Amino acid sequence: MSKPVIGWIGLGRMGYPMAERLLNAGYDLRVWNRTRAKAEPLAAKGATLVNTPRDLADVDALFTMVSTGKDLGQVYFGAEGVLSGDKTPGIFVDCSSIAVEQSADFRGRLAARGAEFVASPVSGNGKCVRSGKLSAVASGPRAAFDRVEPMILAIAGRGVSYVGEGELSRFCKIAHNVFLGVVTQNLAEITVLAQKAGVPRAAFLDFMNNSVMGSVFTRYKTNALINLDWTTTFTAELLRKDLDLGLSAARTLGVPMPVTASTREALQLHFGVAQTKPDAEAYLAQDFAALIETVALGAGITLESEGIPYPTGLELKAAE
Repeated sequence: MSKPVIGWIGLGRMGYPMAERLLNAGYDLRVWNRTRAKAEPLAAKGATLVNTPRDLADVDALFTMVSTGKDLGQVYFGAEGVLSGDKTPGIFVDCSSIAVEQSADFRGRLAARGAEFVASPVSGNGKCVRSGKLSAVASGPRAAFDRVEPMILAIAGRGVSYVGEGELSRFCKIAHNVFLGVVTQNLAEITVLAQKAGVPRAAFLDFMNNSVMGSVFTRYKTNALINLDWTTTFTAELLRKDLDLGLSAARTLGVPMPVTASTREALQLHFGVAQTKPDAEAYLAQDFAALIETVALGAGITLESEGIPYPTGLELKAAE
């Protein structure tokens, strides 16, 4: 029995390696990306490139990995969107991080076209994808999830958690990224605290990684924090968006989140510091871990690379 035909939209830092894993798993993959040149390497590996999202309307399942809800609405319902013609994929699977309200709206509009919608945001970055350490959470009709679960598992090496109907996975992803922001801000603060006391960042972070408080995340961010390597995996702007989504959900549901609110204000300081840089836009396009520089500035110190390479924990599978 042949595998289903999958459509894919979005080949950014996350989308490209995710689509690549589907190809490696043997799926027939058809791809559209706003910048066609970014999709051409996948064509060399067996993907079929299409000219517009509308050209993906006859696939069995359509996956999307885009930056915002506005982007998702455009590729679904825009002038040349997937649904701009008469055909409709049976199942839509969105891996993006968007607002709960937007997701619910899209679900209703897709249902009107006879399509089912599985919201399946993911946890990790491009290196996690390639090393098989991406994880996913999913919600939507159980039967639809069961049909696309093997495809999601081909992408998410650490598995996918089904959490129920509707937009429940969106709440999980928002909560996840709130935790990401809080952990990153506090990790920056305690690392600067230790450094100002005289402890090298490499020594302190190695201790943390080997303690009960260490995690996959703290370990793979350690090299960046030691050597001030701000190669982008996730930006401060995207993190700010997710903190705002979390605080908005908290207000709607009546949940006090004072630590999240404090983290949101601390992150805003980073945007203010960026305005003092020669190219604020380029600075903010770097990895969000650069916020440790803002923490250090507040402590009256200037960070320098310690020049000590530190293993991220992602190298073995990435090299396979």
